[in-house]
Amino acid sequence: MVEVHRVPLAPRASRSRAWTDLYSAHVERAHATLNDDHAPSLSCATLGPVSMVSLALGAGTIQRTAEHIGHVTEAHYTFLLQLSGTATFSHYGQDALLGPGDFTLCNNAVPSLYAADGPAELVLIRTGAGTMRDHLPSPEQFCGRHLRAGDGLSQSAAELCRSVFAQLAGGLPEAVHNRVARNLLDAIATAFAISFDELISSSAVLTGRHARVRLFIEENLRDPELSPGLIASRLKVSSRYLRMIFAAGNETASAYVLRRRLEECARQMADPASAHLTITDIAFGWGFNSAPHFARSFRERFGKAPRVYRREKLGSVPPARSAEIPVE
Repeated sequence: MVEVHRVPLAPRASRSRAWTDLYSAHVERAHATLNDDHAPSLSCATLGPVSMVSLALGAGTIQRTAEHIGHVTEAHYTFLLQLSGTATFSHYGQDALLGPGDFTLCNNAVPSLYAADGPAELVLIRTGAGTMRDHLPSPEQFCGRHLRAGDGLSQSAAELCRSVFAQLAGGLPEAVHNRVARNLLDAIATAFAISFDELISSSAVLTGRHARVRLFIEENLRDPELSPGLIASRLKVSSRYLRMIFAAGNETASAYVLRRRLEECARQMADPASAHLTITDIAFGWGFNSAPHFARSFRERFGKAPRVYRREKLGSVPPARSAEIPVE
């Protein structure tokens, strides 16, 4: 059986609040914004250990932050299948540019941002961490990765997702739910495994450790004390081993931390919901403790000063409070 819920037509701010409440009640806690006149809808169904959720929405975002993650009581993983439209999914320090038929994977214990460019439809296939690992060992290493529609068996997996959800809407017998759920998870997991065979073929221990390090960094990105030394100490690995973990990506641990902080600062600076915050508020909120260092790093990363970047994204810059430390 499929339950259908719709956001009523109302002013945009009211629809955003209603959409946030609806998504939080039937999927998981998040903050949603709407950037056009669409009234989104959500359809959900249970398939044994799997929850399937179909979303139809307009331009806007669905974001999970540290605040939302603090309420997590059970670890889940979610396959996202983009059915129509385009969107960007930001997770584990990676941006997946999703088009029709594309997949990605999400860990609900790590911040994420789904941003649709316009009208879009997607399906979420959610299951517990234990069940996911039965089908896709070390799922952390696949989170945020982009499985394109033409890669390997992804098209077959996408067609199966559509078919299963349609059959749930039509009344799929409950006696076969568990079997269908296993087949569905196997199909999607196999598509990921085939497409990322090189990732799996490399040292499983090393790639698994890399995923755990990235998870630790994402969870502690706002901590100004976060450093390679702290990471190595908390995860009980040597500094040399930490360097080895990041060597494959041609990026040091400290460079990864800096890049991720700058990316999150840039996202928040471009978000109208954060327009009341100064640039210094945002930078210090993401672990920077020096405004000049932030400004220099931001300019090197994005090719323009923070104020210019924000003005271009928002159209105007809110008046700075007198307590703000000058930032270029």
